[in-house]
Amino acid sequence: MKHRRTLLLVVVVALAALAGCSGGADDDSGRAELHRSDDGAATAAPTVETTSSGASGGANSDSAASSKTANVQNRALIKTGTVRVEVDDFQASKSNLTAAVQGYGGFVSDTSQERHSVDNETYLTGQVVLRVPAADFDALVEDAKAEGEVEVVKTNTEDVTDRLVDLEARLENLRAQRDQLRKLYDEANTTEDVLAVQRELSDVQGEIERLEAQKQSLQDRVAFSTLTVRLEEPRPTPDRVAPDRWYDTPVLSAFFQSVDGVATVARALVVGLAYALPYFLVFVFPFVLLGGLAWRFRHRLLPHS
Repeated sequence: MKHRRTLLLVVVVALAALAGCSGGADDDSGRAELHRSDDGAATAAPTVETTSSGASGGANSDSAASSKTANVQNRALIKTGTVRVEVDDFQASKSNLTAAVQGYGGFVSDTSQERHSVDNETYLTGQVVLRVPAADFDALVEDAKAEGEVEVVKTNTEDVTDRLVDLEARLENLRAQRDQLRKLYDEANTTEDVLAVQRELSDVQGEIERLEAQKQSLQDRVAFSTLTVRLEEPRPTPDRVAPDRWYDTPVLSAFFQSVDGVATVARALVVGLAYALPYFLVFVFPFVLLGGLAWRFRHRLLPHS
C-alpha cells in the first residue's frame, strides 16, 4: 500500500509541475500585461474621480510619470551595434578602441585581421568585437566613430524582460517540484520507489540547470552590450601617370612594352591554333586526304606522253 501511495505521489508531483509550468507561463504573460499596463501603453488605467483641487491632479500626474520612467529604466535591454570606419592606421585604431573599452570596464571578446596587397603596397582590414557595460554603450559608439571616416553605423535594442520573467516563473515551479521530490525521496521505503523518485529528481534538476544557463546568458548580454567595429585602411592607388604624347614615352619603356606586345600576340596565335586544330582535323583534313588520293588515282589513269 505504501509502495502504491509513493508512486502515486510521484505522478501527482509530476503532473502538478507540468501544470505549474504552463500556469507559470500564463501568469508570466499576465505579469507582462500588467507591466505594460503600468507603462501606460496598451491597457487603460482605471478611472479615478477626483473632487479635490487641481494640485491633487498634478501630484497624481507626477507620480504616474515617475512610475513610467522607473518601469522603462527597469526593462532588460540587450544592445548591439556595428560600426564600419575607414582609418589611417589599423593597429593604432585597434589599440585606441581596446584602451577605450577597458577604460569603461569592458573587454575585447574577438579580433580578426587581414593583409591585402596592391602591386608592392599593402593595407590592413579587420574587426574588433567589444563588450562594454550597457550604460557606456553609446559613449563607445562615439569613440569608434571618432577613429576615422564613418561608413556604416547600425545599433539595435532587444527587450528581453518578458523572457526573463518567464524563465524565473518556470524556475520557481521547478524548484518547488524539486523540493517535493526530495521529500518523497527521503520517505521512500523500497528500492523501486527510490529509483522512480531519483529519475524524476534528475530530470527536474537537469531542466533547472538548463533554464538557469539561459537566464544567465540573457543577463550577461543585458549587462554587457556588444559593439562590432570594422576597421579598414584605404586601398592604395599606384601612381601611374601616362605621358601626354606617345613619343614622350621613355625609350626603354617603349621597348619593353613592344616586347610585351609581341609576346601577347605570339601567345594569342598559339592559343588560337590550339582552338582551331580539332576543327581542322575533323572537317578539313579528311577532304585534303581524299583530294590527294583522287589526284594520284587520276594521275595513274592518264596515259604517259
